[in-house]
Amino acid sequence: MDKTELWDRYNRYLCNNVEIGLSLDISRMMFPDDFFERMEPAMQRAFSAMKELEAGAVANPDEGRMVGHYWLRNAPLAPADEMRAEIEAAVKQVLTFAGDIHTGRIRAANGETFTHLLVIGIGGSALGPQFVADALSTPDDRMKPLFLDNTDPDGMDRVFAELGADISRTLTIVISKSGSTKETRNGMLEAQAAYRRAGLDFARHTVAVTGDNSELDKLARTEVWLQRFPMWDWVGGRTSVTSSVGLLPAALQGIDVLALLDGARACDEITRSPDTLQNPAALMALMWHHATNGRGEKDMVMLPYKDRLLLFSRYLQQLIMESIGKELDLDGKVVSQGLTVYGNKGSTDQHAYVQQLREGVANFFVTFIEVLQDRQGPSMMVEDGITSGDFLFGFFQGTRTALYENGRESMTITVDVVNARTIGTLVALFERTVGLYAGLVGINAYHQPGVEAGKKAAGVVISLQKEVVELMKKQQDEMTAEDVAANLGRPVEVEAIYAILRHLAANPDRGVEIIGQGAPQKIKFRIK
Repeated sequence: MDKTELWDRYNRYLCNNVEIGLSLDISRMMFPDDFFERMEPAMQRAFSAMKELEAGAVANPDEGRMVGHYWLRNAPLAPADEMRAEIEAAVKQVLTFAGDIHTGRIRAANGETFTHLLVIGIGGSALGPQFVADALSTPDDRMKPLFLDNTDPDGMDRVFAELGADISRTLTIVISKSGSTKETRNGMLEAQAAYRRAGLDFARHTVAVTGDNSELDKLARTEVWLQRFPMWDWVGGRTSVTSSVGLLPAALQGIDVLALLDGARACDEITRSPDTLQNPAALMALMWHHATNGRGEKDMVMLPYKDRLLLFSRYLQQLIMESIGKELDLDGKVVSQGLTVYGNKGSTDQHAYVQQLREGVANFFVTFIEVLQDRQGPSMMVEDGITSGDFLFGFFQGTRTALYENGRESMTITVDVVNARTIGTLVALFERTVGLYAGLVGINAYHQPGVEAGKKAAGVVISLQKEVVELMKKQQDEMTAEDVAANLGRPVEVEAIYAILRHLAANPDRGVEIIGQGAPQKIKFRIK
């Protein structure tokens, strides 16, 4: 296709949404001329399913609950008066609390004003808040956010070391819907210990975002934490960034959360339109279907040409892969659906993996994000009449062209500027694309049985470790992993037992010593 034909195709298929400052260009996706006509019946069914979802249909039969993250930015849509009131009250609570922290009406235990923010969560309770915090940070932030988003002890030590003496001026947010998520619980316990070492009362520095009457809710009430914010069972973690999960840390940082909500709400409105060619979420869902044959046969590479959007691909990995990666369809048939997401940022990607994207295995399609505004204020010239931003734009256009010339598909999302409203718009755009794509391929985007299976399997390992340590304390003898497995009557678990012993021996404080070298089956262990 020559450049004139490509220009015609660009004009024909460009979805330009001035109201939200966003456009979607699908001209470099090589769908056939009859594609939209063939897919329209399925697309209309997906629209109907989304409409039922927003009306309050039980969309997660595994847990018997509704899915209502769209109500978070448009409370009147919620199907019950009580829900509408709770949503509005939560936003007001977030804004009031953030104001009280910023003005010093609520202070740290030693009377100092809070200047730092420690967010403890995992998955959707961290990825969304991290993305928003990084994308919208400024030198004038009211509070500096840090995150404990894993159960890695060394990672936690790094965060506490960065806080240093500022821990006395740090407000901690513990985020867990159930209150029983092990990674979050571990981070909370480590934080409690860090505050204790600094001679501080953890409760006087901490708030909870959790479900009503959860384990965490009960703990926060018992210990009289500063405040508790709601999480509802109809909001999944990966779609919780416009709830208290994302709004509270953002408001404390100093971000305009009302603008973020407004951007999401405006995008929701536009993407409710049943006019497929004017609906950017519908178009993206159809492009996913086209590029992957509706089966996830290709990966999606996210390439935002803006440093502030670096973490967007990490956020989208959970939103998309946890939602789309399903073994069964809605009829219980094995379909093994999925859509793998990875990404970097432009123009860093051109020094990383664009070589393979252009000339290697063609197992992907690209989603570029272009931001029209280079920076706030004027730019210096790095060459005659050319700024750094011009080079970034040139690299984006060059990469897009180079990929297309070699038969690699891409689409481009263009936004005017990165601000709170834009971030809300992008979040809503991909949330709705996920929902519509799930409708196209007939899967449930709102449950995650694989995640629960992983949690259960981890619990089995922890239980086995306790058995291993108890046995070795009792025997007080040098033992191989096979010896331990035989004594426990668990011979089939010998590899897991060896891994447990090796892990314990690598950490001197655990009291397990490794004896000898060589093949795993010959290495012995003992309790010191």
